[in-house]
Amino acid sequence: MKFLIDTECWLWGLAEPERLSSKARELMIDRESEVYLSAVSSFEIAVKAAIGKLALPEPPPVYVPKRMASQNIKSLPIEHAHALRVYSLPPHHKDLFDRLLIAQAQVESLAIMTADRQFANYDVPLIWAGDPRLSPERRRDAKKKPSKD
Repeated sequence: MKFLIDTECWLWGLAEPERLSSKARELMIDRESEVYLSAVSSFEIAVKAAIGKLALPEPPPVYVPKRMASQNIKSLPIEHAHALRVYSLPPHHKDLFDRLLIAQAQVESLAIMTADRQFANYDVPLIWAGDPRLSPERRRDAKKKPSKD
């Protein structure tokens, strides 16, 4: 399976893998998976580390490439088509990093691994990486069930 991993999920996989769903953990170690980390994620990590919102054991220019290499994760550069695709996205999500990740997934026809339920509002295939009880599918199914009244 080919997929783009959300920044938060990638960081969880490194530091707190128990926060990821079992399916997400399996896909991350499956040799058949093609996992992509966007340059958007590197930018987000660098910005957040620089302003003190993210603590890492090494500076981002060392931490990110070293971990990507050890996990055999492919790099996804930011292209003009990705940035311009953001224009056509509905404003469901205010996080600019995430909006660009969604745009990249759409342009590149990739599923996106995330634990952010806002991603379900976009036309992009999701791999739910969070708590299974909070999955967007489960939330939609609960809304469809008739009330017991």
